Amino acid sequence: MPSRKEVWLRIKIYHCIFRVSLLLIFIVIPVQSVYASPQTSVINNRATIDFPDRITFQANIDSDAEITSVVIEYGTQQLTCGTVIAKAFPQFTPGTSISSSWTWEMRQSGSLPPGAIIWWRWRYTNAKGVETVSEQKSVIWIDNDFDWQSISAENLNLHWYQGDETFAKTLLEAASNGLSLLKNSAGLEPENPIDLYIYGGYEDLRDAILYEPSWTGGLAFPEHDIVIIGISPSNLDWGQDAIVHEITHVLVGHLTFSCLGDVPTWLNEGLAVYSEGGLDSSSQTQLDQAISDNSLLSVRSLSAGFSEVRDKATLSYSQSYSIVKYLIETFGQDKMNALLATLQDGTTIDDALLDIYAFDVEGLEDKWREAINAQPRGVSAQPTPQSTPTIVPTYIPFSGASQLVTPTPYTLPTSSLGQPDIPESNGLPIALTLVLVFVCCVLILLIGVIVLGIVLRNQKRKGSHHAAND
Repeated sequence: MPSRKEVWLRIKIYHCIFRVSLLLIFIVIPVQSVYASPQTSVINNRATIDFPDRITFQANIDSDAEITSVVIEYGTQQLTCGTVIAKAFPQFTPGTSISSSWTWEMRQSGSLPPGAIIWWRWRYTNAKGVETVSEQKSVIWIDNDFDWQSISAENLNLHWYQGDETFAKTLLEAASNGLSLLKNSAGLEPENPIDLYIYGGYEDLRDAILYEPSWTGGLAFPEHDIVIIGISPSNLDWGQDAIVHEITHVLVGHLTFSCLGDVPTWLNEGLAVYSEGGLDSSSQTQLDQAISDNSLLSVRSLSAGFSEVRDKATLSYSQSYSIVKYLIETFGQDKMNALLATLQDGTTIDDALLDIYAFDVEGLEDKWREAINAQPRGVSAQPTPQSTPTIVPTYIPFSGASQLVTPTPYTLPTSSLGQPDIPESNGLPIALTLVLVFVCCVLILLIGVIVLGIVLRNQKRKGSHHAAND
């Protein structure tokens, strides 16, 4: 049985081995970190905007080994169901120093709203198998030909370039009052600040957005928290109502956002017109005439995109307002809020109406027609088909003598969604890491054996010396 001295000696040996092991580990780790950061750099990394048609990403990339693969990853900051990263594969000539560029054509993917934030980054691999991700950069998608000015209030940023500061403050005040009204009457509040881009007129606005009808007057993009409207100083009265209308779309869009369902157009547009305070005289006259001659559109048909025919589209907005007005003033704002919350859960409009009001879309139409003294709904021998949403933009009538209207479109799909997570730093290839760990372990073992041998030999010499003396 070993003596106390021998036990103590062994403990010291093990402690020595442990300290040497830690020392080797801290020596190896920094070496790995340096090796894991290859000599690469990305310079002249920039994005060039050709508004509203395209954006071109460019960069020069240097590496200590031949670059064999380059990918540009890009997207926009917006409300989405999940993180989706768009990728493109630009052409380049392999080498240790390359130039790469790629152009995102908006005419192919669909346009982004002015003010949208576009991000991008480069992912590239060299001949050693080391993959590197560049710093992520971003740019605002905006027409810099205009001298934009900005003023802000709580949860609102207004950008304009035509008209004086009084003009801008009047619009900002209208937007602030609209937010207060929506908060007090419906409990709707913005989740993020809303950016309002005020173009100097309808022509400038239409030049900023691709694939919109010639009558476009304003657009809301809830997923980006952006509103764009063409308002000249001479059309200020209409502009104040239009701002409230579009802000309503942003708030309703956030409240009802769901990856499982959608809000019918009659509800979305009806709420927006209702928030303005009602119909102008010409729109009310058109609605009264449709009631009189029994030319009302079915509620089911108003669930998708409205007609591109001006008169029919105007009637669609007037009817939508009348339907929403009936629901709110007959059953109360609380039930309307409950309906919106139910739609957010992905419930269909029929099931949501049944749950909150105890009638479906056809039942709603029957009760609404009765309330406005219209003729009963005609019953078809065939089942009523479910409307399918389209990408055709919708629009609203507005107060005043002008014949232009304000659309709120179904967003055209683009190839980029979401804000990705920050890329993780690159490390060593797995195989090389395992080899280094193995070598480290062998070194630790050898050093431990050597130290143990030296200690045991010294102990043996001391034992022989004591025996000789005895």
